[in-house]
Amino acid sequence: PATAARKAHPMRVSELIDMLKDQPPDAEVELAIVAPVGDDSDEDITVDRYSVEGMLPWRDEDEEGNDEELVIWLVGGEDDDVEAFLDAIEHQDD
Repeated sequence: PATAARKAHPMRVSELIDMLKDQPPDAEVELAIVAPVGDDSDEDITVDRYSVEGMLPWRDEDEEGNDEELVIWLVGGEDDDVEAFLDAIEHQDD
């Protein structure tokens, strides 16, 4: 198995591009979500894997309604869920 890159701070787009540039351009991109299996602090984890279906620039607002720093979301999940999410985001300003 390949060695995973680990970050102690939020990843920047430039860092992701640097990590991906040496990978085969036709390789599929997946998102692996790692989470504990239960509520207790045991060492059991689960990994959910999803294809990345798209990218979404996102800006949260602080408590005063000011835009926070831009973040890039890699969007993936079950097909129906991704479609519903993207539809909701698209119609958010309606």
